[in-house]
Amino acid sequence: MRTFAVRLLPGQDLKGELIALTEREGIQAGWVLTCVGSLSRAVLRLAGGGEHATREEPLEIVSLVGTLSTSGSHLHLSVADARGGTFGGHLADGCAVRTTAEVVVASDTSMRFTREHDPGTGYDELVVHDRA
Repeated sequence: MRTFAVRLLPGQDLKGELIALTEREGIQAGWVLTCVGSLSRAVLRLAGGGEHATREEPLEIVSLVGTLSTSGSHLHLSVADARGGTFGGHLADGCAVRTTAEVVVASDTSMRFTREHDPGTGYDELVVHDRA
């Protein structure tokens, strides 16, 4: 197992930087171990897959989970506003770091993740391959 830790800076795009890390390090089977920080803008695809919602205000990252691969990633984000209300969904482009985002990612070099169309769900879903 390999681990990677990065600190994202104000204005950086959370998803874009995670995808760039995945590409730069050649991660073929990775996942998010932890993420703490804040956003000034959150853009999330809501449940059901059709609509995106954007919130522009100070937001604390309360969770970031998902899989990473050069063949496609799948990430979900939850954030909390100043009143403690939460907002979550599928991480989309445009989530801007407010003060920091400290992200730790793990990668297993014995596996490879791909995303392949599943006619049952209508989405590209995770397929796990053994790299041996």
